[in-house]
Amino acid sequence: MDKFVVRRSGPLHGTVRISGAKNAVLPILAACLLTDEPSVLNNVPQVTDVSTMVEILRHLGVEVDVAGPRLTVRPGRYTGSAAPDEWVSKMRASICVLGPLLARRGRAEVSMPGGCVIGARPIDLHLKGLQALGAQVQVEHGKIVVKADRLIGTPIHLAGAFGSSVLGTDNVLMAATLAEGTTVVEHAACEPEVVALAEFLTAMGAELQGMGGPLVRVTGVDRLHGAAYRIIPDRIEAGTFMIATALLGGDVTLEGVRAEHLGALIDKLREAGAEITKRDDALRVRATRRLRAVDVTTLPYPGFPTDLQAPMTALLALAEGVGVITEKIYADRFMHVAELNRMGAQISREGASAIVKGVPRLSGAPVAATDLRAGVALLLAGLAAEGETDLSGTEHIDRGYERLVDKLTGLGCSVRRVAVADAAGDAAAAHSLGA
Repeated sequence: MDKFVVRRSGPLHGTVRISGAKNAVLPILAACLLTDEPSVLNNVPQVTDVSTMVEILRHLGVEVDVAGPRLTVRPGRYTGSAAPDEWVSKMRASICVLGPLLARRGRAEVSMPGGCVIGARPIDLHLKGLQALGAQVQVEHGKIVVKADRLIGTPIHLAGAFGSSVLGTDNVLMAATLAEGTTVVEHAACEPEVVALAEFLTAMGAELQGMGGPLVRVTGVDRLHGAAYRIIPDRIEAGTFMIATALLGGDVTLEGVRAEHLGALIDKLREAGAEITKRDDALRVRATRRLRAVDVTTLPYPGFPTDLQAPMTALLALAEGVGVITEKIYADRFMHVAELNRMGAQISREGASAIVKGVPRLSGAPVAATDLRAGVALLLAGLAAEGETDLSGTEHIDRGYERLVDKLTGLGCSVRRVAVADAAGDAAAAHSLGA
């Protein structure tokens, strides 16, 4: 096990290139199961969630060649239809193999997925959509089994209690590409990662209309073929570096980004006092003074992303004034609040909202990451805090950020990864020398 040792850092300066979006590549990897032909994916981030999905595909009989950011997926005539428990338990996105396995093999078996603990994330919309296409669904003993002799296109309404479902939309779109007739998905998720999947499916020969809107029409085809696709930039990684620059001050240029995917964050950071300039596929972020508090409400795209709620909470902890963050996607996604308060923040919970009273300074402390986005929020807070912060739970951060330490240190941050066993050994050696 590792930890991050973080010390207060001054203003950030330099350029950082944003990696491919892990939330886009995971369903795209699953979509490769829809054909026997090979596909080539470029700009793939080297993060543990991608490694997990690769292992799931390999277990199913798929050959995957990894060459840095380039993945070649050769399904061949794979025979597996059951995703392995040991890998599914690590990542919620593993659920997106359900749709393609059902469409290609007529059967799929997946354990209830794991991943970050950020509150209830039901899969009822996934199962509702697949049942509408003609699948029989059984959920027992922690396993989901879906079966169908054939899938028939039909209108499907995918609205849930907290809006649309990204992975639920992904599963239905993938299954519908090989269904007989036409499927009309109402209240489809509009996130850029869903559009990326639809682009890849189209490159494979699928017929989709309405990508990026809440009403998507899928006309089933007899077969799909392999395709080449470049993964879109990770808007959450980009947003994290934008928030880091606004929090710590400085002048940072982000390369390889799509500003149109970051509109809600850009508006909030400008409202708080940061300067943001768009240029082709780059964004420049400048902050020269303490930011003002703002109110933030997370919403489905194009609203403020729930995945940036925790980093934004860290920013507001040091902003001037009082800001309110309301979580409309995952009401319990506030596990980082207690750890930020341990560092001296003044944050209180009221239902699905957090009231953040900005303080002039934070203090370094031992803190633990409970999930991916909470972990990076604590890392940013540690970079702004006086003294040293020991952040455990680095495995959560490794799930979604590629070379994060290298990128931060390249901008002037003081952060290093330390093996916990080595840290304990160093302490013991120091004690022995002192004796």
